Amino acid sequence: MVAMLLTLLALGVIQLALALHVRNTVLDAAAEGARFAALAGVAPEAGAARTRELISTAVGAGYATEIEQSRVDRDGVELVRVTVRAALPVLGLFGPPASLEVSGHAVREAVG
Repeated sequence: MVAMLLTLLALGVIQLALALHVRNTVLDAAAEGARFAALAGVAPEAGAARTRELISTAVGAGYATEIEQSRVDRDGVELVRVTVRAALPVLGLFGPPASLEVSGHAVREAVG
């Protein structure tokens, strides 16, 4: 009985570690995509494509389905925002779709 409880506890810790890994990986990919899109001379939707590529390589293409890129103005500074909505793994690699939402921001470069 104790072994069963310890096994359940160990599996819970592993599942939590997996969920945090997926979240951190998707967040890092969104930030990298925003930095890439903020470079001068880069195509407008290049950040979303870069984010999709990074997520597909790191954790799988199933997590790279809903990616949005937009430009926002914050306190007079033009920013690029890449937002990713993905499933948060709750049971193995499966979870409710679009339950995880992260955004990466970067200041848009200006050629001057």
